Amino acid sequence: MNKPVTTQPIEIIKDKRQAILDTALTLFVSQGFHGTSTASIAKQAGVATGTLFHHFPSKEALMECLFLTIKQEFADALLLNIHKGNDLKHNAMQLWQSAIDWSLANPVKQLFFQQYSMSPMITPKVRDQAMNSILGFISELIKQGQMMGLIAHYPVELMLENCHGQYLAATRFFIDNPQLGTNKDYRNASFELFWKAMQS
Repeated sequence: MNKPVTTQPIEIIKDKRQAILDTALTLFVSQGFHGTSTASIAKQAGVATGTLFHHFPSKEALMECLFLTIKQEFADALLLNIHKGNDLKHNAMQLWQSAIDWSLANPVKQLFFQQYSMSPMITPKVRDQAMNSILGFISELIKQGQMMGLIAHYPVELMLENCHGQYLAATRFFIDNPQLGTNKDYRNASFELFWKAMQS
């Protein structure tokens, strides 16, 4: 008589996967990508190395999953602040301020963005998925602004990269100077710098 196959509950599997992602995030930011081994991630997450590789076939795959997962979380937070009927600049300001709020509420995740976005380890495929699929709504806002004559008529892909660069610069400033994160003058100035760079 065959013994019944015992399997772990889905919740435990999800918990282990999340523990790996959470631990990887902390270690990547504190130790760097090259200074963090899969063995150290597994050990600190409290799972076997084999369990890590069951969920993520390589460290690179783990990094990509972590990046895209956090990027989706970021996009979901921004989408809550898009309101139809408002003028484009007002919508852009709401998105910008909510993006800064998210970075200040999630400084470790934002520092991971800083590291990975500018790293040669990020592949064109992952960058494209992050910028054009997950954050595709920003491309649509740029196109809308161009049609209205509010935003410069440069290639959308280049404009999107410019947005990203402006955001990374602003969030780096506020993370390095947390006492200014709630300063309205600095917050508004950061948006005006961004908006002027986008204007036609």
